[in-house]
Amino acid sequence: MEVERDFLITPPMKTVRFGGSVVNTLAKLEQGDTSDYELIKHQLADPDIKDSQIINWLQEFRSCVTQLGKEHEQLIYCVLRLPWLGRSGAVVEEYLAFLSNLISAQTVYLRPCLKIIVSNFTPRRIRIKEGNVDISDSDDDDENLPRIFDQCHQALQLITRYVPSTSRFLMPILSENFPFVQKSSRALECYVHNLLRIVVYIPILRRDVLELIISKMLTLDVSAPRCEIEEAESSGQQNESSQEDCLFDMDDDDSELKDSQTVDRGMVHPVAERLDTLMVVLLAFIKDMCHVNGSLDVERAKGVYRDLVCVFDKLILPTHASCHVQYCLFYLCSFRMGLAEAFLDHLWKLLQSPSQPSVMRQAAAGYMGSFLARAKFLPIATVRACLDLLVPWLHLYIDSQDSGSKGFCDVSLHGPFYSVCQAVFYTLIFRHRAILEGSMKKGLAYLQGLNLERIVMCQLNPLKVCLPAVTNMFAAITRKYQLVFCYTIIERNNRQLLPIIRSSVGGDSIATNTNPLDTFFPFDPYLLKSSRKLFEPIYQVWEEPDCVMDTPKEDAKKGCVEDEDDFLHGETPQGDVLMGATPGSFDSHLRSPSSVGSPPVAFLQRPF
Repeated sequence: MEVERDFLITPPMKTVRFGGSVVNTLAKLEQGDTSDYELIKHQLADPDIKDSQIINWLQEFRSCVTQLGKEHEQLIYCVLRLPWLGRSGAVVEEYLAFLSNLISAQTVYLRPCLKIIVSNFTPRRIRIKEGNVDISDSDDDDENLPRIFDQCHQALQLITRYVPSTSRFLMPILSENFPFVQKSSRALECYVHNLLRIVVYIPILRRDVLELIISKMLTLDVSAPRCEIEEAESSGQQNESSQEDCLFDMDDDDSELKDSQTVDRGMVHPVAERLDTLMVVLLAFIKDMCHVNGSLDVERAKGVYRDLVCVFDKLILPTHASCHVQYCLFYLCSFRMGLAEAFLDHLWKLLQSPSQPSVMRQAAAGYMGSFLARAKFLPIATVRACLDLLVPWLHLYIDSQDSGSKGFCDVSLHGPFYSVCQAVFYTLIFRHRAILEGSMKKGLAYLQGLNLERIVMCQLNPLKVCLPAVTNMFAAITRKYQLVFCYTIIERNNRQLLPIIRSSVGGDSIATNTNPLDTFFPFDPYLLKSSRKLFEPIYQVWEEPDCVMDTPKEDAKKGCVEDEDDFLHGETPQGDVLMGATPGSFDSHLRSPSSVGSPPVAFLQRPF
């Protein structure tokens, strides 16, 4: 370090260069002579420029920074593009000193400075040639990336200190420079990681940065439907299995090497792989921002929750058929029961608000039912408290419609009602065992007190439009405990709602349902391999009840199916129309050793 300091105090040795000084060149330029001006630009762009040359140039430009106006824009861009990242400490210090002088004297160059820094948030490509043939096209050396990113953030923090309004100019630049979602997982991971590091020292940008990141992740999520991911993973496993069958016996050393190479293959589906990478980064950020020294900081967690809920309302809730991004809130709510209860209360307010569009109220009901069913960390008391809100709401709705002119089955008129019915049915399917545990008598008394029979048998006829797999399982469970007898209604609905046959372009007959409930369970099983590890201890998987044991054979077929992951993918009775349930910490232990994922908060205290 002393050597570097001496180097700064004592001007470096003169290096060979052509043309006059920067001051003389600017003076000539004012007189119309551009020869030296063009020569300086050419020398600044030299790909083989040395550290000593960079320092000389920067010192000269610092001495005349007040003379560098808007008319010298091209020259300033050349200086800003000097390859300072990853260079010696002396070069980095001199470049940062130039930046501070430039934006202090010429604020017109604030945006260019920010753009140059942000452009280094993704790895640059290195192309090595032998003759005219490319033999390599790889990312920068991973070992050097942390140092480069640290220097970028050092520069941004410096600019923020000199220009307090930096955040206003920075956010549009971060959005403009976000890599295309088709870019490599590595490029997206690095960029998102660096965006999240920014909010540590510019916390006012946290909500906007989360909104930007989640909007891009939603684009990935909806372009990778659940069925595609499952098919790709299934095909990938079959290919691996067939390759293994074709291999000759290997000795122990080779076998161990093969096992180590197949521990973490990632996702076969390329879009799912990119999304998985970003989910790991986002979830690690959420964990890190909510904890201090390994312990939950309630106030910090509340702040993160408020920001995520705003993004949820704006982006996630209106997005139909996203499979994974919404799990960021699921994960956050698992930290503390108060957060989970706040989220449920928020959904309840959206659901019952008549000022909200019907589609948003239906989505809120879907989220509420799916969260109650799948969040393993929710105590049964909380589940019952939510049922005590939802079920009375249904009864009040029935009261308001039975005597009216709209008291008939129609999704377009009663969408929120049917969505709440399905949320209640779905919750009871997953949680009825817990309700009955401890005291069967008290549990049954509670379920009987819900008066589910009135809901099922009302003129609005919810069993007609709810997802068949849900109604059939609900029917089997309620029959077992003699709460409601649904099968008569289901069979009547099947007879009355005969499939309407229309001809396709090829002449084939296609069965259609003219009045389906647009079904979406946002917390269906999580498919992304790396980030899934965080959800395994807090996620309620589907466990088939023993409702078929004393149920007639035909009813058993309707009620319980064999899918080990999710009953929603099971069979439905003949004649029903099948509707799919779901259409189409930066911590290094979740990633490969080459990950750039160290905690954003910690970057202020320890190396990246």
